[in-house]
Amino acid sequence: MTIEDALHARKSVRAFLPDPIDMDLLRRLLAVAARAPSGGNVQPWQLHVLTGPALARFREAIAARIAELPRGEEPQYPVYPPEPVSPYAERIAGIGEALYGQIGIDRADRPARRAQFARNFAFFGAPVGLMCCIDRRLGPAQWAELGMYLQSLMLLLTENGLASCPQGCWAMYPETVGHFLDLPDHAMLFAGLSIGKEDPAAPINGLASPRVPVDAFARFHEA
Repeated sequence: MTIEDALHARKSVRAFLPDPIDMDLLRRLLAVAARAPSGGNVQPWQLHVLTGPALARFREAIAARIAELPRGEEPQYPVYPPEPVSPYAERIAGIGEALYGQIGIDRADRPARRAQFARNFAFFGAPVGLMCCIDRRLGPAQWAELGMYLQSLMLLLTENGLASCPQGCWAMYPETVGHFLDLPDHAMLFAGLSIGKEDPAAPINGLASPRVPVDAFARFHEA
């Protein structure tokens, strides 16, 4: 598989098989992904890997907190722009409609939408949940480097027949996640990543997010 193949094949999978994955393989891929670019070799990524009984306890803790506080805790950063402008607002709305439409949930069916959204917090049934943190004393450049690490990891997972789903929604519960993982005060929760084998029979996995053509975001200065 080429890098281009992996980029085309990678997608956000939202239904996983319960099959366990090879943890030695995952450990190796986590290490290889650390070859991602890092200015000054800061290497800002801080990861917490949850699987087995630990993952089960984590899911229980999050489910209890969601029942208590369904709108989430005080977020430490906005996952989406507070007031998105065009064309970003249309893209955000469009992928949301496409996602729910893929599984036959009507726009007006709020209970069904909430139920589907809640599956985020069970890692969509994946056997491995990865929580990604960063030292809050670092800056925007290091946030970008963490993103490059995650992209590198997701491509490596794809190459090795595994699926993933990056999840910014975990930023809704930084206190609960931080308490469970015993995070120090300087550690800031960035996102989660579901990892496992894709359920090929799940309709929701048939969605491929559209991308705008290159001329919509790139200008070529040649003369």
